Amino acid sequence: MEQPRYIGTDTTTGKRAYAVTKPGGALERMADTTALETAVVVAELVGKALDAGKASDAELAAFVPVLLAALRELTEVTARLLDAESV
Repeated sequence: MEQPRYIGTDTTTGKRAYAVTKPGGALERMADTTALETAVVVAELVGKALDAGKASDAELAAFVPVLLAALRELTEVTARLLDAESV
C-alpha cells in the first residue's frame, strides 16, 4: 500500500493535507513541488543557524531528523524522475 504524501497546508483550516499520488498525476506533481519547497526552507534555516555559529550542539542535532526526511524525499523524487527520463 502506498503511503500518503504531504501536498501542503489548507489555508482555511491550517491542517496539513496528504494524498496518495498516482505516477505522473497532478497530485504527484504537487507533492514533488511541496517536497522541494520544504527542503529549500529547511536548508535555509539550517544554513542560517550554521552561519550564525551560535547554535548549540543540541539545537543543531534537532535539525538532523528534519534534514534526513527532506533528503530522503528529494532522493526518491529525483530517482523516480531520472528513471522516467530513461524510459
